Amino acid sequence: MNNILGIILTGGNSNNLGELSINRSSAAMPIGGKYRAIDFVLSNMVNSGVVSVGVITQYNFRSLMDHLGSGKEWDLDRRTKGLFIFPPFISPESNSWYRGSADALYNNLSFLRRSDEEYAIIAQGGNCIYKMDYTDMFDFHMQKDADITIVYREMTDFEPDDLKRLGIIQKDSDERLTDFQEKPLHPLSNNASIGIYIMKKSLLISLLEECVAHGDYDFVKDILIKKINSLKVYGYKFNGYWRSMCSVQLYYRTNMELLNPEIREELFKTGGKIFTKVKDETPAKYNYEAEVTNSIVGDGCIIEGIVQNSILFRGVTVNKGAVVKNSIIMQGSIIEDNAILVNTILDKNVQVTQGKSLKGEDNWPIIVGRKAIV
Repeated sequence: MNNILGIILTGGNSNNLGELSINRSSAAMPIGGKYRAIDFVLSNMVNSGVVSVGVITQYNFRSLMDHLGSGKEWDLDRRTKGLFIFPPFISPESNSWYRGSADALYNNLSFLRRSDEEYAIIAQGGNCIYKMDYTDMFDFHMQKDADITIVYREMTDFEPDDLKRLGIIQKDSDERLTDFQEKPLHPLSNNASIGIYIMKKSLLISLLEECVAHGDYDFVKDILIKKINSLKVYGYKFNGYWRSMCSVQLYYRTNMELLNPEIREELFKTGGKIFTKVKDETPAKYNYEAEVTNSIVGDGCIIEGIVQNSILFRGVTVNKGAVVKNSIIMQGSIIEDNAILVNTILDKNVQVTQGKSLKGEDNWPIIVGRKAIV
């Protein structure tokens, strides 16, 4: 696996996340009490033996770069290979934002050319939550003698509207793709690409040069879909837990599902750790009035009230008489005495004043933006 170059595309501007993505990219979304979304795909690569990883960023990348740093937490702070971060830049050939995923890769061709790995694995969208060993995918790719292998999953646990945000594939009995629909209005199946591709690096460079020469910029629409009949494109089936946090509803649902012990077991205990940036904090403090059930509570929290089925990030304070149910409370927020939060997402450093009540719906939570006072 050290003959494979890892590439993570952290995506464009995620308007579907509303206020949550004003100051951060979707790949930097906090999840599970102490993690960021990109931790999962990056840890998957490291656990699979990939030792050279490039992260191509675009919108709101400051918090993402601060989180990744030198890559020390993922053992990628190396003298050779390791972690490389590529934000947009101005050059004689390019003076604007990346116009698409293929354009983002093309503008970093020098990184591809100077790396000595023979293969490339591309993870499109650093905002996906899953645990996967890419070694099995690579073995499948070699066994099929494929030009490109795409990972797909049967989305039996997704709503029809959620499928419209995904790439839907059709395949024959040998797992070779026969059709690929990108975000169709009427999905023909529930087999969806999860945005992970593997191919020879030389083929990737050739496809990018051809794509941009024709004035095209999107990796899926202008490369994968157009080449599905002329290249041997196979689908590798992934059967595990997977969520893309591409909307407020899916972000809320994903965090709530982490309260399920079976999902936590799959994501955090089997197949290697999920690594993240380490913060040295004191343990959470529970006063004698505190009642906490089925919740994830981060370090540095002080709990005096009631917390049920919720996720609290570092340094959250829940005062006496306050009630927090089915909610996500991000770092540094304060819930004062007798406040009530139900189906609510608080961004960082929010203050909910004494006696206030916020109640959202099960699939439509209330969002309070960063540093707001309610």
